[in-house]
Amino acid sequence: MLGRLKRRAEFVRAAKAGRKAARDALVLQALPRDDAETRLGFTATKKIGNAVARNRAKRRLRAAARLHLAAAPAPGFDLVLIARDATGHCAFPTLLADLEAALRKAGVPRPPVHP
Repeated sequence: MLGRLKRRAEFVRAAKAGRKAARDALVLQALPRDDAETRLGFTATKKIGNAVARNRAKRRLRAAARLHLAAAPAPGFDLVLIARDATGHCAFPTLLADLEAALRKAGVPRPPVHP
């Protein structure tokens, strides 16, 4: 099940105690949880640009996470995806590859997908 991180304290806890993995298009912060729920949070700072650019970057991060994690989410993690300058305009397959590489680097296990 995929939940959402909504409170600032949840984002700060993932930033302080979680494992980090940076790629060209995104930064991932992964914090293991005690239960099996996986929660996602998305953020884009003002360095990305105006509100239109930040919202576009977050929409692309949400779409990548939905495609990559919806079928088989990593069990028991708080995942924060942070947009970078390249998030809004890089090719979508590149964004997906960066997400996969960041998950691997942060040590987020991927359960096997059964057809």
